[in-house]
Amino acid sequence: MALVPYEETTEFGLQKFHKPLKTFSFANHTIQIRQDWRHLGVAAVVWDAAIVLSTYLEMGAVELRGRSAVELGAGTGLVGIVAALLENTGQMQTEGYSKRKQITTLQK
Repeated sequence: MALVPYEETTEFGLQKFHKPLKTFSFANHTIQIRQDWRHLGVAAVVWDAAIVLSTYLEMGAVELRGRSAVELGAGTGLVGIVAALLENTGQMQTEGYSKRKQITTLQK
């Protein structure tokens, strides 16, 4: 395990995680996601990897039609939301904390 100290005021690129609302456009829809790094930590922000994977799915790189998907450690759930908007797929998303969160099933 490694600890990486940071300061919120530095130009390290973490400021975007402290914005309370992020807006995205995928699958001809506008998606707004609330973020709360300060109180909920790393699971409550939209990571760049989620944006890249959502773009990859939107490009049609993966056939979603007629498939089911489980997004473990979904965090804010952007990828699962995009997948559900792209095709009528059964989506299940989970995010674990010390307290179990309710599993959400998204359908188009």
